[in-house]
Amino acid sequence: MIELSELVKIYRVPVKSPGLWASVRSVFSREYTEVRAVDGISFTVEPGERVGFLGPNGAGKTTTLKMLTGLLHPTSGSCSVAGHRPRERAPEFLRDVTLVMGQKQQLLWDLPPTETFLLNRALFDLDRREWQDTVDELVELLDLAEVVNRPARNLSLGQRMRCELVAALLHRPRVLFLDEPTIGLDVKVQQQVRRFVRTYNERHGATVLLTSHDMDDVAALVDRIILIDKGRVRFDGGLRDFSERYGAGRRITVRGGLSVLGPLGFTAAEAGTCSATVPADEVNPLLQAVLARLPSADVSVNDPPLEDVLARAFGEQT
Repeated sequence: MIELSELVKIYRVPVKSPGLWASVRSVFSREYTEVRAVDGISFTVEPGERVGFLGPNGAGKTTTLKMLTGLLHPTSGSCSVAGHRPRERAPEFLRDVTLVMGQKQQLLWDLPPTETFLLNRALFDLDRREWQDTVDELVELLDLAEVVNRPARNLSLGQRMRCELVAALLHRPRVLFLDEPTIGLDVKVQQQVRRFVRTYNERHGATVLLTSHDMDDVAALVDRIILIDKGRVRFDGGLRDFSERYGAGRRITVRGGLSVLGPLGFTAAEAGTCSATVPADEVNPLLQAVLARLPSADVSVNDPPLEDVLARAFGEQT
């Protein structure tokens, strides 16, 4: 469904020294440097997959998404989406894809979202009955029946973001590019958006490529992670493989007992617990030490949180 082969994007960025005379000189003789935002990445995403496309800020994620949607042209290499060349922006291609960016919006500010829905119906030349069925389905899934007829400027950020998803999916795209779709949303709305994306994927077989710095998004939505840094793919595999490669070991969590277990390396965690992360071969000795101090301790052993694993992965790549 999505194929990239040695995809490269290079920007020519003007360089100027500080000061007035440097500004004057740059008018007549400007110097440039090259920035390789994407540096030869290759991967394939199969139909119906949900893939997390992750990396630190400046890694090249958004640039890649823009090339996959035809908003930017690659410097070299090739990519195809649903059998189309994105740079050609063919009408059939535009009907097959959508790009949702958490910090951008298409809603008409002074009009209700229903007006944007009608505009998109005209843009995509959608059959009215099918369009109405899709609107009804998406509005129900996102619990928007009470807000879609209010002016967009009167809606909360979470309500606007959910309406953005409806507008982006009215043409039933086969490929969803989601760039930080839950950024700035409260916990309840984040959960609604995650449930919706998963349900839409399962119901319609849509392919999802997600970028996010929220590890709850990743844990809830994706089965595979592609990690990039400095424009290159550093990892491509399943969540468990990712944890095993970059995880620091196993996390032991104990309810209470921080004052007693602090000398063993435990630190305060959430909801009245304390925890320590150690290599797998040190788990049993540490458990014995914990139970020697707290014989009736409530103890659990799990993989470290995904955000810890990702932070470690980012640290190793930089």
